[in-house]
Amino acid sequence: MTPSKKLHIGMSLAPTWLSGDAWRRPDSGVEGLYGSDFYLDIAQRAERAKLDFAFLPDSLFLNTDLLASGTGFASLDPTLLLASIARETSKIGLLSTASTTFFPPYIVARQIQSLNWLSNGRAGWNIVTALDGNGNFGLTEMPSPEDRYARAAEFTEVVRRLWASFPQDALKLDKAGGRFANPDGVKAVDHQGAFFSVKGPLNLPRYDKAPIPLVQAGASAAGRAFASSVADAIFASTPDMAAAIDLRSDLRSRAEAQGRQGDDIRVLPGLSLYLAPTQAEAQELFAETNARMSRQRAFATVLEMTGLDLSDWPADSNVTASDLPPPPEKVRSRTHSQLLRRMIERDEPTLEDLLRRPEVIGSAHWLVVGTPADAVAAIKDWAAGGAIDGFVAFPGGSVESVQLFLEQVVPALSDLGLFRKDYRGTTFFDHLNDR
Repeated sequence: MTPSKKLHIGMSLAPTWLSGDAWRRPDSGVEGLYGSDFYLDIAQRAERAKLDFAFLPDSLFLNTDLLASGTGFASLDPTLLLASIARETSKIGLLSTASTTFFPPYIVARQIQSLNWLSNGRAGWNIVTALDGNGNFGLTEMPSPEDRYARAAEFTEVVRRLWASFPQDALKLDKAGGRFANPDGVKAVDHQGAFFSVKGPLNLPRYDKAPIPLVQAGASAAGRAFASSVADAIFASTPDMAAAIDLRSDLRSRAEAQGRQGDDIRVLPGLSLYLAPTQAEAQELFAETNARMSRQRAFATVLEMTGLDLSDWPADSNVTASDLPPPPEKVRSRTHSQLLRRMIERDEPTLEDLLRRPEVIGSAHWLVVGTPADAVAAIKDWAAGGAIDGFVAFPGGSVESVQLFLEQVVPALSDLGLFRKDYRGTTFFDHLNDR
């Protein structure tokens, strides 16, 4: 069965193709990691492929334990980088990330609306509550997920009210009459809430050509409740089709319970792609990329997420549901923890199999290791199964993975009628509503 609606596809600019040992490849381009040209090339290729958006996640901390063998979450500021890309692109959406836990809403409202003006309506906001970084912002520990999402809900309301506080039609620019704007059309927000006090109005008019899409990544109960109330799209970790179907069904039901349409919320899982011309080459690429993955680090991930210590576990013994202790009271990511426990309960993998699963060695994303044709078949299968409205591509292992995805996988999806042949609008909102 071929879905009647076309998929929405985003391209992550986070350099996952440099993950593991991939940055050591001669053609990795890692030397340009902290310059704009490195990312501009990918964004322009993604625009030529007619993708909905380019996406840059963000972390506001540096993991120095990982810095010897990789980036350790070091990165350019996403909004500044996307602003530089805006001048060199014309159609692709530009999805920036900003934290509701660490930033004030006035700053975020201004930054995202500025990007919207600079890109002629192509900005989007990826709303995150953050998992770490509290020590950089005067917090002794991270707030609970419930507190983070309560703050995020109020934060988002304030940002949207700030965007509305200075409508574009208040600008008159009447040179002959000497009237720049109509101040009566600009209104303070006068917000007083549990977390924020914001007077407003925003000192930047709204770009009225199209709304700014909101994207959210939380898949915990608190995250789903928040996302279903405000998000146009959900970026999710779904390592298998059943997880994606469950998430999509739940989010659509939650959206409808809040007076929205199910189609108002688009589920876009992360898709980790290790692509090569042959299956054997793809498997070799994946193995090489993860060759130095420390077993101790994998054990630490399982312990932190599930409370299960596997350091002395026999290599050929299965890990079963009965082996799992009660969930730890505090974990870095509830979503990741739940996905890992779910996989163990369902599959009862051997230790060696468990340590190779994406829930352990990655971010629990949907994983395809194979040829472009393998990727197309998997995407077609998930789309036909009602598991996705699209996906965010995270090519891994090599620059070739990026190129094979954009130059072979996406055109093949277009030929199947699963993706657009050309843009039909000019804004990010247009792309998300191109069905």
